[in-house]
Amino acid sequence: MRQKIVAGNWKMYKNAEETEDLLNDLIDKLPNDIEAQIIVAPTFINLASAVDHLEFTNIDVAAQNMHQSESGAFTGEISADMLKSIGVNIVILGHSERRAHFHETDAILSFKVSTALIHNMTVIFCFGEELKDRQNNQHFNIVENQLRDGLFHIDKNDWYQIVLAYEPVWAIGTGETASPEQAQEMHEFIRETVRKTYGSDVAENVSILYGGSVKPDNAKEIFSKPDVDGGLIGGAALKAEDFAAIVSAI
Repeated sequence: MRQKIVAGNWKMYKNAEETEDLLNDLIDKLPNDIEAQIIVAPTFINLASAVDHLEFTNIDVAAQNMHQSESGAFTGEISADMLKSIGVNIVILGHSERRAHFHETDAILSFKVSTALIHNMTVIFCFGEELKDRQNNQHFNIVENQLRDGLFHIDKNDWYQIVLAYEPVWAIGTGETASPEQAQEMHEFIRETVRKTYGSDVAENVSILYGGSVKPDNAKEIFSKPDVDGGLIGGAALKAEDFAAIVSAI
């Protein structure tokens, strides 16, 4: 049975004190009997303290990004080894904001995925189409190309370290809304795309998260879809009560 996952991407929010406060609120409010994996991704400077703070809880910590090289003269960057050294074993790669604002290409992401796998890290691999792609009926092609160019170089045996996160960029902060049916349609397509290359065993066991503005009032319906295995949560992850409600909907 596929792992259910709810991951909170905190983006560039929360200083050290605010991070501690939010973690404490999450510890208090998150259900203890939930079978889903719960992940939070604070900023780089708060990762080590988050790992320590959550040591005896059911909440895992992820990094929001990492550099593709092992080390080097890359000012301001963070390596996989650095993350592993503080107890971070999960990394989000290919987020739509990294692609848009920092020009991360599928070629760069392919390299990053390989580096993360070498270090036995779990990769939450993000991808998704923009509004113009959907309007031009190119959304399936875009998603398939992002998967093939950024991820499909890996070996079949590496898929146990991969979590997929579909982000309909056109439905995030645009005023457009993706329906649960649209989410299911794309998730089903993604699973079938994986199946064609890696077989049914991989396709049926990989978790596919939805990253399109999941909120407490729509989480249950979205999570009820057969190919949606959880969510990559943005804004709602910054409020303990909202995030806990979304986790409970899984």
